[in-house]
Amino acid sequence: MSTHWNVQALEQWTTRVFEGCGVPPEQAAEAAAILVRSELRGYKTHGMTRLASYVERLRANEFNPGPEMAYRSFPGGIVLQADGAMGQIAGPYAVRLGLEALETSASVLIVLQSCGHLGALGIHALLAAEAGAFSMIGQRTPPALAMEGFPRAAIGHNPIAFGCPLPGQAPIVFDVACSVAARGHILLAAREGKPIPKGWALDADGRPTTDAKRALGGSLLPMGGHKGIGIAMMVECLAGALAATAVPHAPAPGSIPHGRAAAMQDGFLWMVKPESFAGQAPFGDYMKQWTDTYLCAGGDDARLPGNRGDALEREAREHGIALPAAIAQELSALGERLGVRFPASASASASA
Repeated sequence: MSTHWNVQALEQWTTRVFEGCGVPPEQAAEAAAILVRSELRGYKTHGMTRLASYVERLRANEFNPGPEMAYRSFPGGIVLQADGAMGQIAGPYAVRLGLEALETSASVLIVLQSCGHLGALGIHALLAAEAGAFSMIGQRTPPALAMEGFPRAAIGHNPIAFGCPLPGQAPIVFDVACSVAARGHILLAAREGKPIPKGWALDADGRPTTDAKRALGGSLLPMGGHKGIGIAMMVECLAGALAATAVPHAPAPGSIPHGRAAAMQDGFLWMVKPESFAGQAPFGDYMKQWTDTYLCAGGDDARLPGNRGDALEREAREHGIALPAAIAQELSALGERLGVRFPASASASASA
């Protein structure tokens, strides 16, 4: 059962929560907007359910609440040192740097060093697409994927997303982890005491399991078997090796990373100015042609990646954002601990 909250009220409350953790007001507002927008667009595992864990990391200084981000640029590339910033702060900043670079270049590859969890990568790709740029973004994670029989995780589930402007329509946004299912879905299942579908995960012995708690102690299975592993390897090359700050995957006993070092996940963002290649009109014409062909072939059930998120966001901004009761209770308890009262739901406000 879900109740609805005013979007602006939820953003303002989340901003105050981040400010209470030492995040400067402007950055707190941006991080809050990104987190709430993730919820609006249906990224439930990367929306408001993440707030409590982000607060814990900020208060433990695993995420830097007051980062001093710096970058160096060169033809075709930028290296952004995020200084431990939350991903909801570093990601939009990287997009802005990319858009600035595209004013004089057709393409730019941005590597993010020492960055916190970026959350829903599709949100950052959406920001670029809304500004007229094609983008691809990925982030390396600690080892999470394994093939059946592996005694431990071998590589990160390394999410990747792309966004592309579609003239006259909502941008195309595709966001996927290299696992069959995001770890966030398993966390939710474990929290609710529910099983997970077959084919999602392995237990600590490398055996398939439907027990969410056993899965959290084991590994995720890759989408498409070796194909998913291959994509994870590509992200590892771009988001890990190019950043050259990745924590070793198998540290020696006694040297296991902790604190901020363990919380950092390097990433990459590639942005392209479409009109530099095809020209603005030919690009738009081609995008319309192939998307029309796709939708026509699929009939009434066909939709483009990003269409559902766009519809959900429009609906929520007009009628309020729905939160499951369990998440609302968790946020309310978080607000009580921090002395930042959680806002009343829209229905409760109306009846008051």
